[in-house]
Amino acid sequence: MKKYIPFLLFLGTIWCSLAMTERKATTVVNGDTPVWEVLRGLGEKAPNHEITVLPKKASTEIGRRIVHFGSAKSVRQQSAHFVCTSCHNTEKEFADLRDNDPQKRLDYAIEHNLPFLPGSPLYGVVNRSSFYNGDYEKKYGALVEPTRNNLREAIQLCAVECSQGRELKNWELESVLSYLWTLELKMEDLKIPAENYNKYTENTEDAASLIAEIKSYYHEDSPAHFVAPPEDRKAGYGLEGDASNGEYIYKLSCLHCHEDQRYSMFDLNDGKLSRNLLAKHFPRYSYYSSYQMIRYGAPSHPGKSAYMPQFTSEKMSNQQVEDLRAYLTKK
Repeated sequence: MKKYIPFLLFLGTIWCSLAMTERKATTVVNGDTPVWEVLRGLGEKAPNHEITVLPKKASTEIGRRIVHFGSAKSVRQQSAHFVCTSCHNTEKEFADLRDNDPQKRLDYAIEHNLPFLPGSPLYGVVNRSSFYNGDYEKKYGALVEPTRNNLREAIQLCAVECSQGRELKNWELESVLSYLWTLELKMEDLKIPAENYNKYTENTEDAASLIAEIKSYYHEDSPAHFVAPPEDRKAGYGLEGDASNGEYIYKLSCLHCHEDQRYSMFDLNDGKLSRNLLAKHFPRYSYYSSYQMIRYGAPSHPGKSAYMPQFTSEKMSNQQVEDLRAYLTKK
């Protein structure tokens, strides 16, 4: 038995070292410190989408190219219709990440010249723990079940169903995930007072409450609720529209996809003919009614599987829809 004692002591030393490493607090926390680095330092379990080793052929740069351009070099396009940035920004969309108000999202987009899109931002997506939340089950049914707590599955569902493309190969998927980790939240994004940073570097028995405190500064999911168009399309939602606000929605949202048929075969520009066409159909029960398109989306056409995704109430409010109408119908 004695001859095994050194070996057992060695194993014990390794176990203790690992345990201490897992709970070792971050030595310095500043605005640039990744949020997950601080959470890990406080003992939070790593997410299941953490990457330990990238597979052969995978790289962060390949992931960036897939997200922004649809493919890496020498690999066929993931989708013939969309890229990730067709619907998702790679920058944060709120000054305060605790707030999901769609008008504040638009104000932030105006200030930072961002598209006003139907999808949740990819910035900070690795800090979320739940995906395809809320009403997306109504749209995709059982397909959302594997994605709810698995970012890899969520990426694949988006690749196949949302972008109407092919499933990513493993090395492509890990490349995309590696790139998304470069977009993780930093402490300065949370608006936590800098004077509070020091307490997150301490090994403390109160680590659980500190973890909860940090997470209270951002959402771990992206709420999504589908709403219907108004029953009376002529009367609309019964809200007075703000044409100046609607102009921003038209330019940052509608033209993002439709100008020069960037992601749609339905061509729009900021000319009078385009605006008049949409204005004429706004109050109608037709395929070209913006009420219809915004709230229900548009199905694909024969021979073209691209479609228009709908805006949830969190991504565009009823008031903003009326603002868009006010701009398009303005004389």
